[in-house]
Amino acid sequence: MSASCGHGAKFDGMSAAYKRRLWAVIAINASMFVLEMVAGRAARSQALQADALDFFADALTYGISLAVIGAPMAARSLAALAKGVSLLLMGLWVFGSTVFAVFVAGSPEAPVMGVIGFLALLANLASVLLLVAYKDGDANIRSVWLCSRNDAIGNVSVMLAAMGVWGTQTAWPDLIVAGIMAGLFLSSSLQILRQAWSEWGQSEAETAPHQH
Repeated sequence: MSASCGHGAKFDGMSAAYKRRLWAVIAINASMFVLEMVAGRAARSQALQADALDFFADALTYGISLAVIGAPMAARSLAALAKGVSLLLMGLWVFGSTVFAVFVAGSPEAPVMGVIGFLALLANLASVLLLVAYKDGDANIRSVWLCSRNDAIGNVSVMLAAMGVWGTQTAWPDLIVAGIMAGLFLSSSLQILRQAWSEWGQSEAETAPHQH
């Protein structure tokens, strides 16, 4: 999931081939966000909707990463702060909607969950294959690849939730997975915000001597 999407202080990525692949991964994630959100609403699945937001967060993260390639540390730390705040808001939304669903929602439709979860897994595997050649780059480049790899693992949990819903005929497996995803959003947002604040302080310290 997005817990490993935080970015280190260094950034390279100055490669036309890498940028083209990153654009392709952004398109894949944006498309899956729309598909999973629509299907999640139709199937009344909190886990699918949470995973859809994970795709959105990744598309946003990759887009910001693309925009700040070669930028000074201050710009990268501000970008990271934006990512952290967006993840925090999404985590709170998933948590709140999951709590709400505990009291009002019926059981989600397991077949839809399973099919869309499988498509999401294929999408993330495609992203992994596109980025695997750059998996040993600097901290930022590596984190982009780990983000897609971990999402592929996370999609398995959605399919397991679908099996649980089908087997138990209750919504609890779906809600449990959605709750775990909300926790991952909140945890990763705090990690990113902490690192971004540290990098911002470091950039301020580096520029201060030049101002005198």
